[in-house]
Amino acid sequence: MSAARIAVVTVSFDSAEVLGPFLASVAPAATAAEVSVWIADNKPDSSERPRIEGLAAEYGAHYLPMTGNLGYGHAVNAVVAQLPEGIEHVLVSNPDVVLGAGSLDTLANTLGEFDDVGAVGPKIVERDGSAYPSARAVPSIRNGIGHALFSSVWPTNPWTRSYRIAVGSDPVRRDAGWLSGACFLIRRRAFDQLGGFDTGYFMYFEDVDLGYRLGTHGWRNLYEPAAEVLHTGAHSTTGGESARMLAAHHDSAKRFLGKKYAGPLLWPVRTALSAGLSVRSRIVARRAR
Repeated sequence: MSAARIAVVTVSFDSAEVLGPFLASVAPAATAAEVSVWIADNKPDSSERPRIEGLAAEYGAHYLPMTGNLGYGHAVNAVVAQLPEGIEHVLVSNPDVVLGAGSLDTLANTLGEFDDVGAVGPKIVERDGSAYPSARAVPSIRNGIGHALFSSVWPTNPWTRSYRIAVGSDPVRRDAGWLSGACFLIRRRAFDQLGGFDTGYFMYFEDVDLGYRLGTHGWRNLYEPAAEVLHTGAHSTTGGESARMLAAHHDSAKRFLGKKYAGPLLWPVRTALSAGLSVRSRIVARRAR
């Protein structure tokens, strides 16, 4: 049996409920190749740990407990740092995803077609059958402010449409500014070149930042709808957790835009973007109550 060239990495946080279907969907359903599967556990002190370790053993996956909740990107980095040298590609995926038939092979084949593609993302389908806008433009001054201010009250505004690049009913392969961290295949060499995810993001925007940095280093992000995965969205959150997640989302957005538009001369830009995100945060929080 040949050594694995692809590693599948997922991050668990009390995710035993969804890990089984995810692991079952990897091989041989999504790929005929030998793969190495890794589970980073961001909540190793949970009562669900024995169940998660049991699933890892059942599906031949490596179980790697973290020292605590390090955040999504930090946990992925910790796993990739331990991968054997022979691993050439890494599939990063949420545990509440079910890979479609042949999807991983399709992503790997697409990545192999282009020397300049650093990451490739599949079509992500929601439980209601709709396509999630998983391949988007990098937030800019124009679409960043417009999306922040108007997406909640005017969902079809031109800035949000520009940012999300809606996939439509007949999606085609195309370049994107960044790919959703829910599921994408990245070239190991590109990941290592960037130093992996920026661990300054605890939650949200680590995928935006990764895609943006891939672009600045000469790599393309490619959307490949011929590969399809299902996002089950099975994890539930309480009202308090939702509020914290909303705050984290906007804090991460401010961090990213602050990095992109750094320097004293761009202070007015950062201030305007921060103000827009704060307004959006209050509007969304009020609606969520």
